[in-house]
Amino acid sequence: MRRRSSAARAGGLLAGLAILLATASCGTDPGGGDTVVVHVGYQSKTINTVTAGTLLRDRGTFEAKLAEIGETSGVTYRVEWHDFASGPPLTAEMLAGKIDIGSMGDYPALVNGAKTAKHDDVRSELVSVTGYNLAGSLNQVVVPVGSPARTLADLKGKVVSTSVGSAAHGMLVAALRRAGLSPDDLRVLNQEPSVGASALEGGQVDALAQFVPWPQAMIFSGEARLLHDGGAGRLPTFHAVVARRSFGEQRPEVLRAFLEAQRETTDHLNADALAAAERVAKLTGLPAEVIYLYNGPNGLVRFDPTIKPELVKALEQDLPFLKDLGSLDELDLDAFVNDAHLRRIYGDGYDTSRGSLDSPNPIKGRDEVCGGEAADPAKASEVWFAGADRTAVARTPTCLLRHIATGSGDRVRAGYVPDTATGTRVFAHAATWVLDPKAAADDRLLPFAIRADADAYAREGAGRRVLTYDAALAAVDEPNP
Repeated sequence: MRRRSSAARAGGLLAGLAILLATASCGTDPGGGDTVVVHVGYQSKTINTVTAGTLLRDRGTFEAKLAEIGETSGVTYRVEWHDFASGPPLTAEMLAGKIDIGSMGDYPALVNGAKTAKHDDVRSELVSVTGYNLAGSLNQVVVPVGSPARTLADLKGKVVSTSVGSAAHGMLVAALRRAGLSPDDLRVLNQEPSVGASALEGGQVDALAQFVPWPQAMIFSGEARLLHDGGAGRLPTFHAVVARRSFGEQRPEVLRAFLEAQRETTDHLNADALAAAERVAKLTGLPAEVIYLYNGPNGLVRFDPTIKPELVKALEQDLPFLKDLGSLDELDLDAFVNDAHLRRIYGDGYDTSRGSLDSPNPIKGRDEVCGGEAADPAKASEVWFAGADRTAVARTPTCLLRHIATGSGDRVRAGYVPDTATGTRVFAHAATWVLDPKAAADDRLLPFAIRADADAYAREGAGRRVLTYDAALAAVDEPNP
């Protein structure tokens, strides 16, 4: 057997000591049973993890399940929730033995797996997914509304804020390389998402490359516009749940209860996304309209706990970037990704659920203005009027504009349309629109998330012209020339 170095032995001892300290709070309840303290790490403002964090915590489902288990086992469970701004500090606490279960993005999860693998007591496993986007549109680059930048090439020599080692950072580097640029062609500042957003607003940086929900929150507020959508790279991105392997082995009933609660929270969100968005908004202070962009029907995030092959393959493609960055050396993905716990929960239906890439929450319903059913995900849209307890469905983006134009002055909280180029769900008011006079009446106005894409599309057809949102509203029933 190969002997470990003194440094490695010391690291193992420290990790073991940390575990001992972290579990020292376990005691004996008045009835003579044990008390088990479960430490859960989450990111309250990362919308993609709400089913394993903010919403799950609020519903109390996890605690209720543990209480049921305790009634028969004589064990008392107490859950302590720890809120983090991003994945790296959560990993640091997991390394110290202070977190048993945590949720984070794909890149931080890989770093988590690699770093904890060096210490058996804190070695982690990826045990479920919270939400995903197959194209990678959860990571985006935004610039101030008045910025002259039209493409990533325009950022050469500029200052860009991102979280180094995050999926957003990986997206930025990959996109720069596809554009014929090097990361060295711009100055990257390593900042937490909220810090970077403030820096962009204050003019200290020229662009912000971040993950959900920061780019779209700034777009919604009118402080930024989209310069680059990570979906252009066609590399899936997602957030996941990691758990200490030893914890899952010692307390399988706790991990099972957590994953069951996550599944039920996911079903709850997909069944009533509007109510879930309103609740998460109240808990986090984020705009409900922004949350609904992500978790609503045909949203940017598909919430599904199963670990899909496409997501594991994406992890394989993520590893080289993190190795080049020096964030990790090696990671055995086969050992790190473990869906055995989910399989026990789903039973025989797991492989079917795992293999499905269908949206669990598509836009559906009758278009009361244009008529017909909203069935095509590449066109189906929604508008959320103030005071309404549900959104109005539109068959196409043009029909959505017609809904708003004929809304009798009702205030619009938000309109949601699919980007013509990528299908990414975007805010109607922040899109650049193109009028195509030769198209059918209900398809004449097309939204684009990025101005450069709209300009390119307009150039390809005779008579097409680029419009602002307000101009598009005014032109919705304009007769063809």
